[in-house]
Amino acid sequence: MDMINRIQVNGFKSLRDFDLDLGLVNVFIGANGSGKSNILEAIGVLSAAASGRVDDESLIRRGVRPGLPSLYKSSFKKDRTPPHIFLSGQSRAASYSVSLLNPLKDPKPSWEFKTEYLGTDSNAIVSRGVPHKKKYDPTRGLSALKVVDLDEEDPGGLLLKTLQNYAIFSPYTTMLRGVEPDPQTREPVGLSGGGLAAALHELHALAVLDERIEIALDDVLACLDWVEQMDTSTGANELLSPSVPRSKRIIRFTDRFMVKERNQLTAFDASEGSLYVLFAAALTLLPSAPAFLAIDNVDQALNPRLVRELSRLICEWVSQKEEQQVIFTAHNPAVIDGLDLEDDRIRLFAVDRDNTGHTIARRVHLTPELAEMAKQNDWPLSRLWMMGHIGGVPNV
Repeated sequence: MDMINRIQVNGFKSLRDFDLDLGLVNVFIGANGSGKSNILEAIGVLSAAASGRVDDESLIRRGVRPGLPSLYKSSFKKDRTPPHIFLSGQSRAASYSVSLLNPLKDPKPSWEFKTEYLGTDSNAIVSRGVPHKKKYDPTRGLSALKVVDLDEEDPGGLLLKTLQNYAIFSPYTTMLRGVEPDPQTREPVGLSGGGLAAALHELHALAVLDERIEIALDDVLACLDWVEQMDTSTGANELLSPSVPRSKRIIRFTDRFMVKERNQLTAFDASEGSLYVLFAAALTLLPSAPAFLAIDNVDQALNPRLVRELSRLICEWVSQKEEQQVIFTAHNPAVIDGLDLEDDRIRLFAVDRDNTGHTIARRVHLTPELAEMAKQNDWPLSRLWMMGHIGGVPNV
């Protein structure tokens, strides 16, 4: 994996002159409407561009809400609306950037590439500007075509492939339960959680061969204090009402408090929090998951103590293998208490809007002052966030 070290955005929604240095695990906290999801979607647009086309189909496939240019382009009261959106992603040894055009009046189905650059420290692989517009189809990216000619270990090619596979996952309860189809199927689960039973089946199969996966599944089980055992089954008729839609394989939980004859539950009956934990585990443990991904609102449907533990486990799972880069957003303060901020690979960002409405993301460092305040008062970092010492809280 070629980790994305830096993201730059100019002119996309609330992101104006936005610059962010990423780590291995990146957590965005902030008020509703501060622009956390806009950051994820800007990377999604960059991902579509890296794949060669920016249109509704390519955006939806990545979990980006499709929108008209009038909604995508920044439109602040005190700023002129930019004619294009600029996006850039950089790794340690390569960079990819594009400027995308689409008129506010009479918008086109596909955005046009005004400029495009893919290069390494020593070589410009693609450098496309306005003078080349008539020579190439302006709605097609050249880097996606060029990358097939590069060596497998070329930094530019590795960067582009990492960006191309990026997606935003946002779990939805009915799809996690398997009673509603996921409109965007991906590996190892759909963008809204479809196919979770198949993912759990794959995790169990890998656990036989990989001790790390086996330990991780034990950790998941420990998070679900009511579950004695969890597995998958193809015997849906024995556990589900005939009126309930079902997939070929279903998740089966054994409740440790219930009598043996009636202690098996499916994903349709189980608490939704247990499904959200499994969803996060599938995305951060299975090798088929994208090398670069985002989970929006990872803390939904979870109580604070479970949020804290899941946050800790995600950091542990991703840090152990170092073959994946993850971004997730959260609103629950407890998520902070699961982060080891002394590890530079794990980064917390407080996301706010400044007095002009621009989204800003400030990295939160565990400074000696914060550490001393927490120690003296026996306060967790989550309390410091709620008190306004970290930033990213609503002004209400």
